[in-house]
Amino acid sequence: MDIASSPDERHAIVPDFPGFLARIARDVPAHCILTRPEQTRVYECDGLSLYREQPPVVVLPENEAQVIAILKACHEHNVPVVPRGAGTGLSGGATPHPQGVVIGLAKLNRILRLDPETCVAVVGPGVRNLAISEAAAPHGLYYAPDPSSQIACSIGGNVAENSGGVHCLKYGLTVHNVLRVRVVTIEGEIVELGGEAPDAPGLNLLQAFIGSEGMLGLVTEVTVRLIPRPQLARVVMASFPSVEQAGEGVTRIIADGIIPAGLELMDKRAVHMVEPFVGAGYDLQAEAILLCESDGTPDEVSEEIARVEALLREAGATRLQTSSSEEERLKFWAGRKNAFPAAGRISPDYYCMDGTIPRRHLGKVLAAIAGMETQFGLRCSNVFHAGDGNLHPLILFDANQPDEVERAEAFGAAILELCVQVGGTITGEHGVGLEKINQMCSQFTRDELDAFSAVKRAFDPYGLLNPLKLIPTLVRCAEYGKMHVHQGDIRFPDIPRF
Repeated sequence: MDIASSPDERHAIVPDFPGFLARIARDVPAHCILTRPEQTRVYECDGLSLYREQPPVVVLPENEAQVIAILKACHEHNVPVVPRGAGTGLSGGATPHPQGVVIGLAKLNRILRLDPETCVAVVGPGVRNLAISEAAAPHGLYYAPDPSSQIACSIGGNVAENSGGVHCLKYGLTVHNVLRVRVVTIEGEIVELGGEAPDAPGLNLLQAFIGSEGMLGLVTEVTVRLIPRPQLARVVMASFPSVEQAGEGVTRIIADGIIPAGLELMDKRAVHMVEPFVGAGYDLQAEAILLCESDGTPDEVSEEIARVEALLREAGATRLQTSSSEEERLKFWAGRKNAFPAAGRISPDYYCMDGTIPRRHLGKVLAAIAGMETQFGLRCSNVFHAGDGNLHPLILFDANQPDEVERAEAFGAAILELCVQVGGTITGEHGVGLEKINQMCSQFTRDELDAFSAVKRAFDPYGLLNPLKLIPTLVRCAEYGKMHVHQGDIRFPDIPRF
């Protein structure tokens, strides 16, 4: 099968479902195989509900042996596979294939080993992100990446999307905190990538696998790095009369050599959205609020906080408030971490984007997004990881109005195109999924896309692993290019239009 076939050709896959179901029935308990419409309906989308597809079959394995059996059956009977964690993803990465099987890994949820001496934990892919830190807490340790959905999202999903969180500026993304993964290939073979030692034999494929969105194999075990919990953490909450001045505050902090534990920015609409929801004590008069966290020993924190406060005043902060207790620190963060659910208070639906830009362009890009609100006739609330330029614009719309759905998608595409134009990228931590395939044509050259396809082919020569999320083809990029003109030049001008 040609894995580089266009998305329109995906329906050429002809799976043998009767043979597949008969095959897995020998190894997987009946209660783990869902085929009735009322059972499979709940798996029709992930956190990006704009894209929905009801899967014909959902299988919920309870151990690695069952995962192996299921994938062998998929291989033998030509059945496409879509892996699924907790379903909190925001790019459509777990959207089902109309002729495939969803393999949910939520039941592989055991912490297999937690070693406080070597500071590692070995966990199943269904273990919740926050559960790792909860288990490590008695030893004074925790797992650093903390997506806003950490109370629910699974570590397997974090590996698939290379998730980050509000503390990723100092402590890194998933890729910086995972030491090893145990993977089942489409043929049902076990492969281990990475290791607990400083280096591992063979090619270093661990980093290639993390963030691959289930297109290279299914994870059954993850070894993560644990780090000591800091003695103290405090947050400075700064109010600014403009988003541009808040962005200047970010620039000054980083330029001064400070790497905060967290550095997050919210615009006025976001502040008004979350304050009634959590009561974090945000300044409702501010045009933007910046949260800057320092952690370490008490002396280190005291010195860094003093430097941060001085820099923020120089940038034009009109109000500074520093947390005086752990309870208050968590309260300040609660507003930022609940920005997405708080959107439901002011809008029937929201569309969360995930572009990343150079920090120096924060003001320019946010001003452009404000102009897009008028262009597309929709409101947009902005929250983002200011320290590394990872934007999370929340486009507010009503899915009951078909025209608003189309405008929301166009609004989102325009934001991603803008991120690429200023030297950024189309995703920081949410992945590409179904959502951003077109924008890959804008960011990457044909040679780069072909290299991605070659990696995919090496792991999955049959094109059965998450095939809806294929690397965009030449034809697709040409089609997308004919609708987008950059500086008067049509993309791929020598390719016939279809």
